[in-house]
Amino acid sequence: MAKKEISYNDAIRQVEEILERLNNDEMDVDVLASEVKKAGELIELCKNKLRKAEEDVQKIIRDQE
Repeated sequence: MAKKEISYNDAIRQVEEILERLNNDEMDVDVLASEVKKAGELIELCKNKLRKAEEDVQKIIRDQE
């Protein structure tokens, strides 16, 4: 089964939750590395979505000229 793609808002929310647990010392050391890795992957996903949106908007603007 294909992995469902997460939305930008859900990814941001998950990153914020990870950061909050880090800042509040709520994260167990046993999961620290995996959570930081997950946050990095989510941030990369968000960057890609923003780049794609920017490209799409620029294309629309060029097509309107």
